[in-house]
Amino acid sequence: MCLKIDGQWSEMLFSITMNLVLLLSTSILFIGVFSEEASKPDVVNVGAIFSFNSINGKVAKVAMKAAENDINSDPSVLAGRKLTISLHDSNYSSFLGIIGALQFMETDKVAIIGPQNSVMAHVLSHLVNELHVPLLSFTALDPSLSPLQYPFFVQTAPNDLFQMIAIAEMVSYFGWADVIALFSDDDQSRNGIITLGDKLSERRCRISYKGALSPDPTATRSEVSRELAKIQMMESRVIVLHTFSKTGLLVFDVAKSLGMMGKEYVWITSSWLSTVLDSTSPLKSETANSIRGALTLRPHTPDSKRKRNFMSRWNQLSNGSIGFNPYGLYAYDTVWMIARAVKLLLDQGGTLSFSNDTRLNGLSGRTLNLSALNTFDGGKQLLKNILETNTTGLTGPMQFNQERSLINPSFDIINAIETGNQLIGYWSNYSGLSIVSPETLYGKKPNRSSSNQQLDSVVWPGGETTKPRGWVFPNNGRELRIGIPKRVSYRDFVLLVNGTDNVEGYCIDVFLAAIRLLPYAVPYRFIPFGDGHKNPSYYELVSEVSAGVFDGVVGDIAIVTNRTKIVDFTQPYVESGLVVVAPVKKISSSPWSFSRPFTPLMWAVTAAFFLIVGAVVWILEHRINDEFRGPPKQQIVTILWFSFSTMFFAHRENTVSSLGRLILIIWLFVVLIINSSYTASLTSILTVQQLSSPIKGVDTLISSNEPIGFQVGSFAENYLIEELNIPKSRLVSLGSPEEYAHALQSGRVAAIIDERPYVDLFLSDHCKFSIRGQEFTKSGWGFAFPKDSPLAIDMSTAILALSENGELQKIHDRWLSRKACSSEAESEQLDLQSFWGLFLICGIACVLALLVYFSLMFRQFSRHCPEVPDSTIPASSRSARLQTFLSFVDGKVEKPKSSSKRKRESISGNGYHKEEELTFRSGRIERDISHERQNGDSWLVK
Repeated sequence: MCLKIDGQWSEMLFSITMNLVLLLSTSILFIGVFSEEASKPDVVNVGAIFSFNSINGKVAKVAMKAAENDINSDPSVLAGRKLTISLHDSNYSSFLGIIGALQFMETDKVAIIGPQNSVMAHVLSHLVNELHVPLLSFTALDPSLSPLQYPFFVQTAPNDLFQMIAIAEMVSYFGWADVIALFSDDDQSRNGIITLGDKLSERRCRISYKGALSPDPTATRSEVSRELAKIQMMESRVIVLHTFSKTGLLVFDVAKSLGMMGKEYVWITSSWLSTVLDSTSPLKSETANSIRGALTLRPHTPDSKRKRNFMSRWNQLSNGSIGFNPYGLYAYDTVWMIARAVKLLLDQGGTLSFSNDTRLNGLSGRTLNLSALNTFDGGKQLLKNILETNTTGLTGPMQFNQERSLINPSFDIINAIETGNQLIGYWSNYSGLSIVSPETLYGKKPNRSSSNQQLDSVVWPGGETTKPRGWVFPNNGRELRIGIPKRVSYRDFVLLVNGTDNVEGYCIDVFLAAIRLLPYAVPYRFIPFGDGHKNPSYYELVSEVSAGVFDGVVGDIAIVTNRTKIVDFTQPYVESGLVVVAPVKKISSSPWSFSRPFTPLMWAVTAAFFLIVGAVVWILEHRINDEFRGPPKQQIVTILWFSFSTMFFAHRENTVSSLGRLILIIWLFVVLIINSSYTASLTSILTVQQLSSPIKGVDTLISSNEPIGFQVGSFAENYLIEELNIPKSRLVSLGSPEEYAHALQSGRVAAIIDERPYVDLFLSDHCKFSIRGQEFTKSGWGFAFPKDSPLAIDMSTAILALSENGELQKIHDRWLSRKACSSEAESEQLDLQSFWGLFLICGIACVLALLVYFSLMFRQFSRHCPEVPDSTIPASSRSARLQTFLSFVDGKVEKPKSSSKRKRESISGNGYHKEEELTFRSGRIERDISHERQNGDSWLVK
């Protein structure tokens, strides 16, 4: 019995043992499986921090929940895992936003969507950098959130840099130069306005005033009213409003009550207004009226079937609680971006595990349980996967460039009108402003030239369709303060009538005529500048504009470099430039005036070339041309005659050789030029009044040590010292035309350097002086206004109009036209004094030629008709001999023909060769004389 019982107990113990082993094995297997699955949790936790009472917060909540549901409904997205988005409402409080982020870090969130504004983003970015949790935001778009400083912060919508570029290009497109920036004084708005200022300056525009309001939504109506009241007094009427919806609508409401939503005003807002227009429909009537005419930006998302399907679901998703706007699409795509990155992380063998930060271990046990903050082990890989996203979402292509910005940022440009809003164009970083959607331009070559930038027509505040000018005169109860120089000389330009406030003169009339052409009224008053004892310094006068003492300067203000650095000038209304004035003497007419066109050297070279050319032609023609052959004496005469006869193109010798003809052609061309130049110069010398002065121009003055005069207050002093390096000790200041004349006549100064308009007036009354040389500077006179003043542009346009319609010339003639000096006005007659030298030379030549001729004739007559000494010959015979001499002189000399001519005559005339000798009719005369002697009668030579 006992043995039987023992056997049963043994079997029972064995069974129990086997069951325990099986149970232990199962437990071990279960623990292994459980530990493996622990590294791949069933839930992916993501946090979201927004102010869910705001427009974008409400839209983001609906969109993120929709994305969460869509992801969880598709098991392939996260391999059966569930995505959970935990929402934290910061309620416009940065403090609550930070608390929410810390809570998310304690509960092991793999990523956080948000925050809504950049203030929290700057703080939370430091936190996520340490704990390696990616922080993605589509509303905290501060351009200063650098990926280098905040590597775990990712902006999943185009940041405000691109909004500011778009606004700057709109300002430039409409031709405005100044804008006023009104913004909430927080990181995002402030840094956005700083960026706007940079982008405007690149386009030669600027922000003339920055008005800061309390951060949204804490701005009060009284604060806004004070700021807008200041803006209302300013010049610019282009206002850029960069804030959030609550503060922005408050600003428009106050602006409407102050009359700042009427004509002449321009309002441009960032994208906050488009979210109001899209998500709040219909708008309250007072809100719609207050924003009418404003321009705003909306993030552009290309049309697609997925986008249309999502928008069709919106009312169902939101239950009609909030209208749709593009930031809902960015929220939806951001959730999907995280989900795809997590799936890729798991596929790469990564884990969603967290570990304690050893630096926080010493902080446990305190009120703040900071040691509970864990570091995400797979955070770096998840961030890398997010940045390598390359897919297409509801917002279009989702891809980051090297600067970690989404590719192809673009915006719709919206105009708020009475019936809602209208699309007037697009802006993209690829093609700029366009009326064609950006995605149609991506395949074309970018063209951002000004001619290619286009927008549709705009309805401006007040219902105007004409583009506002963008500025007005400051509405602060005062007139423009226009400075004028209080001159003591040359008062034809600016004259302050003694004892009155009346101002007149050439410059004043030009200013008044230009003012009348402006399309708006300009209140102004003239303020004299100077002590009235001497002309004021014009640089000091212009400096008063940049210092804010004057709103402009009108007068004879030369446009020179150092002045353009501190003010803007209008278009010049009169040309000017520095000239040299010196005493001159009239050159009296001389008998040798005909020699003055050429210098002695020119005369000598010309005469030498006449001889050289004659000799060269003789050498080239001597062997082959009979006209250049003969006895040496005859050849010398031929050379001289041929050379100088070419001066009048009267040479009769033919040239046979090709080289001779070439030389002759060239020389005749030279002679033609010389003759023409001589004739023109001599004509000028004899018909134009000739004035002489040792001063030939500014170069003469620079090289000399003579004193130089200049007008008090003129820029000429600085120009002579700084540009021409003339010592200041040589410069003498002069204050009036009378001082000019006295200083020049007395020799106190050798010359005066002044601007051309002053000199023209001076010379109209002082004929003993003249301008020497040419103008050595080129400038003009204009009106000066503060830098970037739009009035300078409009005045320039008016001055051009005055020039085109002839009014500017009429004003000039009325004030500055003067009769010329009488000595200059009279036309000179040519008298004998200018030419008797020529007649003398000709007369002497004639006398000498006759003396030589009659000497030769007497010698020949004596040889052919020797006188027979006979005392019996009566006196009447001497008279007969004189008559015989005269007949001898009157006789024709027949030269023998050349051998070639004789040969031709012998061949042509019966072969008879005849050679004639030199004969004189004197032979017949001798026979007659002999016959009469035999008869003893008087004779007559026939």
